[in-house]
Amino acid sequence: MKKLIFICFILCLSCKVSTGNKDTFQKNSNNSSNNLNIEHPVDSILKLMTLEEKIGQMNQYNGFWDATGPVPKSNEKAALKYEHLKKGLVGSMLNVKGAKQVRALQKIAVEETRLGIPLIFGFDVIHGYKTIGPIPLAESASWDLEAIKKAAQNAAEEAAASGINWTFAPMVDISRDARWGRVMEGAGEDPYLGAKIGVARVQGFQGEDLASPKSIAACAKHFAAYGFAESGRDYNTADIGTSTLYNVVFPPFKAVNEAGVRTFMNSFNILNDLPATGNEFLQREVLKNEWGFDGFIVSDWGSIAEMIPHGYAEDIKHAAELAANAGSDMDMESSAYVLELANLVKEGKVDEKLIDDAAKRILRVKFELGLFDNPYLYCNEEHEKDVVGKRAFHDDALDIAKKSIVLLKNENNILPLKKENQKIALIGALANDKTSPLGSWRIAGDDGTAVSVLEGLQQYKGNTLTYAKGADVVSPGSNITFVNELKINETDTTGFSEAINVAKAADVVVMVLGEHGYQTGEGRSRTKIDLPGVQQELLEAVYKVNKNIVLVLTNGRPLAITWADDNIPAIVEAWHLGVQSGNAIAQVLYGDYNPSGKLPMTFPRNVGQIPIYYNYKNTGRPHGKNSDVVFWSHYSDESNKPLYPFGHGLSYTTFSYKNLKVEALPNSKFKIMVDVTNSGTVIGKEVVQLYIQDKFASLARPVRELKGFVMVELEPKKTKTIELMLTEKELGFYSQHGVFIVEPGEFNVYVGGNSNATLSTTLILE
Repeated sequence: MKKLIFICFILCLSCKVSTGNKDTFQKNSNNSSNNLNIEHPVDSILKLMTLEEKIGQMNQYNGFWDATGPVPKSNEKAALKYEHLKKGLVGSMLNVKGAKQVRALQKIAVEETRLGIPLIFGFDVIHGYKTIGPIPLAESASWDLEAIKKAAQNAAEEAAASGINWTFAPMVDISRDARWGRVMEGAGEDPYLGAKIGVARVQGFQGEDLASPKSIAACAKHFAAYGFAESGRDYNTADIGTSTLYNVVFPPFKAVNEAGVRTFMNSFNILNDLPATGNEFLQREVLKNEWGFDGFIVSDWGSIAEMIPHGYAEDIKHAAELAANAGSDMDMESSAYVLELANLVKEGKVDEKLIDDAAKRILRVKFELGLFDNPYLYCNEEHEKDVVGKRAFHDDALDIAKKSIVLLKNENNILPLKKENQKIALIGALANDKTSPLGSWRIAGDDGTAVSVLEGLQQYKGNTLTYAKGADVVSPGSNITFVNELKINETDTTGFSEAINVAKAADVVVMVLGEHGYQTGEGRSRTKIDLPGVQQELLEAVYKVNKNIVLVLTNGRPLAITWADDNIPAIVEAWHLGVQSGNAIAQVLYGDYNPSGKLPMTFPRNVGQIPIYYNYKNTGRPHGKNSDVVFWSHYSDESNKPLYPFGHGLSYTTFSYKNLKVEALPNSKFKIMVDVTNSGTVIGKEVVQLYIQDKFASLARPVRELKGFVMVELEPKKTKTIELMLTEKELGFYSQHGVFIVEPGEFNVYVGGNSNATLSTTLILE
């Protein structure tokens, strides 16, 4: 009966809602979803809702029971959630997956509640759903925006087939601190690159038509400055200046908003003494008012209640008041809104207009997703079987995995490996691991589904391959789950002797070392970012008997590997690459794919250099005129220089740059031209990078800033003239008050293969 009432209500609307209208998202860069086709029914529904039902839309619960099984009774908390669900006091669920489960819960919302308003189902689809691809930091190393977009598109299609219609991605936090575990989830240290990649991911997730059964709503997180946690310790305080906020932190968020991202997530951290969840400046003044964002903001898990231990809220009721007034539209799992907001409105502490605004934003996105046209759009079990794990998804995962690999070092061209008549020793527990390569944040992925490096290399039959573990990374018996601390093997070296004997007999040693997939991600900060456990000891022991080593790193953050750089002839950064990891690594090692990746984060020489990043500000004493004099900005025990700079990445060929020219065009535009030559002997790809330095400005500007890049593929000895554009958008910056300004003056322009590019010229902005 209730479902019938709801359907009659929809039919009585003055016009049929058509959330499949492509104009909604093709034009969404201007936030044009406010059209009559959606706004009228949203307003009509809002008028029918009680205060409690509006607040219910603002309430999100974690999955709490098997929806196809008996109703929970003994679990008091689960029983309360179920009661709220039947009363229409739940607007969203998270961590519910599978078409059967989603349909069962959606059926309760649509057919048993008073108004039958459908739920929106959220899930952490971070780097793939079931078909796990490279972690986001690895993807970012590809600098291939189309491949990144395609990866998000595939993840969306697979997740949508399993009932999901909303992902908590992309993370667009900029971070300069490799100690922070969540660097694996973002695009690195640069706001320009981070913005481009964030937009590509949003476009991939959301597609051209959000109501398509292949698209899901994206969520830009974490707003804001989460990546600037002090000491790199997750959830810690962020304390940054307004120039950094506007010029480094905000740009990727602003870019994805302009690209039409439908939701934002606020962050756990305090920013300038205010928890982001209760920060009106961030959520109302900047995001909703200044930037015109018309989607909704969801809190991070329990972050409304966490304002109590922050010392900002007195109790849960006060926390609900602060969050609602500040602009946090949906409460993820703290129950603060559903329990406290109605009384706060009646007491005059929260204006009901703010409740209306939040509920309307949530309903709007549900309409755009097509949930009012078909609440079961994402609930087809046969379709789920056909889509999840498709061969095409694995092919694309292999493609971007290869593109994500970065060749850090290759002395004497030890790589690529010969395909015949070599004795190869493969050493390292991670070389035979089929789970760790999946990385962190792969909660729908299945353990043991990655192709191991051993399996990848075994496909090449021309050489003799011998494997030895050497040593475990994780201690046997460790509880290897997303929520538990890993116990790292710090003492057991019993496998060293076998590895050493295997290495002695080999022509080439391939050592796969690094971090377990669950050593990075949320809550996984490290003070030591070298090779964990006894792996460094293993590396040095093998080096004593065979110096012909290829070190393959599998990790989720930049590592400090100075000893390896000093001693090991070839080093490959292979990250955590997902289900096709072993195939991708093998194809790169054997030269079937010429590595083209570039680092999205600086690699430090020493953890004491952190935070370290390429776009730093000069000091008043940047250089020592005399090496014996201490009065300049430096360390007494370490170089200022990184181990590997931002943008670094080698190839099996070489590239040269010459004839850098600047052509001034009307309207303060400049065409940058440079000749790039493949000076080596094999075909290869190069990411041509453009950097600028504003030599003098009203605010001190960075020594370099990335402002353009393009990938070019060249045959040996071929040259191509590359053209890049600079406009006022790239030449300007934000003042300390958030005003974008463009100042006349002289700029240095650098073009090359990394952020240390030496080819330079100047331009004059009149």
